[in-house]
Amino acid sequence: MDDFVSLSSLNFFQLQTNCLRFEKTKEGFLPKSILERYDLPDTTGLSGEDAFARVALGWNNEGIGCTILVKEPFVEAHYPEIQKGNSVELFLDTRDMKNTGFNTRFCHHFFFLPKEVDEVSRGEMTHFRTEDTHELCDPKELQLKSAFSAKEHTIQIFIPRQCLYGYDPEQFDRLGFTYRINRPKMPAQHFVVLSSEFQIDQQPSLWASLRLINGENSSK
Repeated sequence: MDDFVSLSSLNFFQLQTNCLRFEKTKEGFLPKSILERYDLPDTTGLSGEDAFARVALGWNNEGIGCTILVKEPFVEAHYPEIQKGNSVELFLDTRDMKNTGFNTRFCHHFFFLPKEVDEVSRGEMTHFRTEDTHELCDPKELQLKSAFSAKEHTIQIFIPRQCLYGYDPEQFDRLGFTYRINRPKMPAQHFVVLSSEFQIDQQPSLWASLRLINGENSSK
């Protein structure tokens, strides 16, 4: 019998969805009172994954805001092996270039830990080809806030534009985007592309396309 590779249903279409603008709060995060409006589509039904987290994403001229509600209690965090514990990884391409099979200088791979490990809670870990290499962002510029309860935990993130090489929403109204939400000893939750099938940190052509729009035009 010939060997074959089983692919999820997600591999048979390119996901495009809207990302709404938000007014930056004093702390920079997405306003909790209207988070539902910024929810990203749940693609776990097509991937066969367990949907244990809800993800909201928004943009403004100063950067990208993301809030993740994990519907499970926090267990533990690890560094540098961040995927062994509770963590969030965000992958962004500020030019949404779908014609390359590698990271360009516009691609970013950020990580966020709900709790510090050896004084580390966030950072950028993007891998570039030699000709596209540039200095990674200063972790101190990434904004992070976590909250915990007995049944769940929330991670609020704001990535300022100085950490997003090429970010210019007035000239480029799309982003390439995906995420990976990790938890200890259990499968991760993904958006659009699965780690079991691809090296998602190095294949931006597979990431979803997010159209940056103003909230008042969200129905168009």
